[in-house]
Amino acid sequence: MNYIELVELYEKISKTSKRLEKTHYVSKLLKKTPIQELEDLILLIRGKIYPEWDEKKIGVSSKLVIKAINKTTGVSDKEIEENWKKLGDLGDVARHLLSQKRQESLFKRDLIVKEVIKSFRKLSDQQGLGSVDQKLSIISELLVNATPLEAKYISRTLVDNLRVGVGKGVIRDAIIWTYLGGEIDIKYDFEKNDIELDTNDREKYNEILKKIQHAYDITNDFGLVAKTLKLEGLNGISKLKMEVGKPINVMLFPKAKDVNDAFDIVGKPAAFEYKYDGFRTQIHKTGDIVTLFSRRFENVTLQFPEIVKAVKKNVKAEECILDAEAVGIDPKTGKNLPFQKISQRIKRKYDTEKIAKQFPVELNIFDILSYKGESLLQTKFKKRREILNAIVEEEEKSIVLAKQLITNDEKKAQEFYAKALKNGEEGVMVKSLEGIYKPGARVGYGVKLKSIMEPLDLVIVAGEYGEGKRSGYLTSFYLACEDNGELREIGKVSTGLKELEEEGITFKKMTELIMPLVSKNEGKFVKIKPQIVIEVGYEEIQKSINYDSGFALRFPRFLRLRIDEKEVEDINTIDDIEMLYNQQRGK
Repeated sequence: MNYIELVELYEKISKTSKRLEKTHYVSKLLKKTPIQELEDLILLIRGKIYPEWDEKKIGVSSKLVIKAINKTTGVSDKEIEENWKKLGDLGDVARHLLSQKRQESLFKRDLIVKEVIKSFRKLSDQQGLGSVDQKLSIISELLVNATPLEAKYISRTLVDNLRVGVGKGVIRDAIIWTYLGGEIDIKYDFEKNDIELDTNDREKYNEILKKIQHAYDITNDFGLVAKTLKLEGLNGISKLKMEVGKPINVMLFPKAKDVNDAFDIVGKPAAFEYKYDGFRTQIHKTGDIVTLFSRRFENVTLQFPEIVKAVKKNVKAEECILDAEAVGIDPKTGKNLPFQKISQRIKRKYDTEKIAKQFPVELNIFDILSYKGESLLQTKFKKRREILNAIVEEEEKSIVLAKQLITNDEKKAQEFYAKALKNGEEGVMVKSLEGIYKPGARVGYGVKLKSIMEPLDLVIVAGEYGEGKRSGYLTSFYLACEDNGELREIGKVSTGLKELEEEGITFKKMTELIMPLVSKNEGKFVKIKPQIVIEVGYEEIQKSINYDSGFALRFPRFLRLRIDEKEVEDINTIDDIEMLYNQQRGK
């Protein structure tokens, strides 16, 4: 397949915010994709060259892309940077400058998808002396053979900023439309922005969707899912299994109003466990190899050497997958540190032993998903905890099991909850003893109890520049939640960011993160492509006519960046907002 066909898809899906329309375009391309190119194409559609959990990255800086544009067009680095400031996107710069190029290469050839991704992967393999020159040569060769439009998306992919808005839900649904669309008679209606299905087909579609979502949840590989579906159909999908070394989607927990509500949801007796303010970590162990993944499947093994050592020493299992929370410990007081303190370790791949001494963590294990090569997803939680008790040798301030109380007594449960809060924890998790593990889902197998209003994960869609000493920095940020594939504004946050770097995320840092995503400047106001997810605290949710969500946050405040943990498709929905609003009012 020619790369230009993928590029034309990028152009189409970047010009619409309609999720179903994006799905339609992706499906059309998948239908004509040869089986041998399917996995690579699905990665590239989302701007990836390897799955998220793979340690390999392109590893190219914007400076190197500028040098490659210079080498290809003859335009100076300074002029390229000036164009970048003006256009706000290095991809647009590459397109503009290549379109101005008067002389074509005599040996120019059409780019094909297979060759493009092969070149991208070569970049990640270049190490050591001379690697910069080798990378420059690879990028330049791509740009020499590229059309201006292809150059735009090559450049964007290289700097990990594709900006076309394709989430996992779009890929999942496109796979279904492509390979099962005829079976269910799926037709996309542009005018209605909907698919027309009768009641029976709708039910069948929903069942298929659950199966495909589950297949992805346990493999984290849409390419594998699509290939299996094309070759073996739904029977093949049902045979897919999770593997040690490949992270799976974690189970999520909705919020309960109080202890009684928690019991009503999960049943009696129930397991109450401390809810820690830490970094959710999925641990994969096979023999002497231990691999750690973040909630977003990023490999963070190098960043937490003390966890690796503790798992090797204290987990008596040849092969297993564990679900846990890494909690920061103050080395002087022994008390827990807030998440913000250890978050700086997540991206740090150098001096890891040194920073581990400054901000050590204790691993709190609360679930096991696989043991001795066998999946435990369908195993009851009571049994899963028994396995943990048998294989984990606890060592205080290093590796422990989550503190737990099994009870049907509301008074004892309330006392346990109060003790968790007194100890500085966020609250408690309440789990059904009979519950299975459902990856990627909020189901009735467990809930969380917190004493404060539930923070919200929202995406930044616009901003405003500050004045005085904050002049030149974005200081106010408009926030949106999700509503059936659309984004709805719910408020504006301007507090919680810091002036000094040592205190946390600064206005300067936030501005630097956002500037490449600015899509429109209107004086002090800028529109921002929705990619930056933040956690927001607030005093109250109110009804409001000022925002198209119909709600507004009272006294919102920035709590933390979530870009390492959550994508836009993971943000809170309008349904979540309404539920919390009703909870406030005692409904």
